[in-house]
Amino acid sequence: MAKRMVNPEDGRPRCEWAATDPLLATYHDRQWGKAIRTDAGHLERLTQEVFQCGLSWKIVLVKSPALHEAFAGFEPERVARFGKRELNRLVNDERIIRNRRKIEATIHNAGVMIALAEEHGSYRNWLKKQPATSEAEIASLYPLFKQTFKFMGPETTKCYLMGCGKIPPFHEPHCYMATD
Repeated sequence: MAKRMVNPEDGRPRCEWAATDPLLATYHDRQWGKAIRTDAGHLERLTQEVFQCGLSWKIVLVKSPALHEAFAGFEPERVARFGKRELNRLVNDERIIRNRRKIEATIHNAGVMIALAEEHGSYRNWLKKQPATSEAEIASLYPLFKQTFKFMGPETTKCYLMGCGKIPPFHEPHCYMATD
């Protein structure tokens, strides 16, 4: 039986991972599974998922304001133009997660988003065109994202798709946000 985790600040039962930490609870309640309305917002969420690989989500949330600033607000056109100078600046920026491969993946992924936007009007339009109403359709997105973007394996892709509201996020049965 699942443990009922209640936030001591507001008394609401949440998913265990977000129940007792105010930063995680705020993300769980206000961002996770909510539609993202800009391509920059999608690049930011995709990047957060890439940077989370091997780390805790809390570390990513703590570092998110610095990541947002360091990556020029995640504007795809600006990030895609980052060269060696910007890469070295990011690798040496102690405020962010300084994994060179993840930074390089973010720059690459910004360029991919621009190419998709040029073809489809926006990255969001491309994403909307990807069917995700059945388990088979969702499963077909995993290899698509792995082939299209860097650092996007099946688990990272699933977390991104849940995080941006493309597929419903999983809430534990006792969570106040769980649906029947």
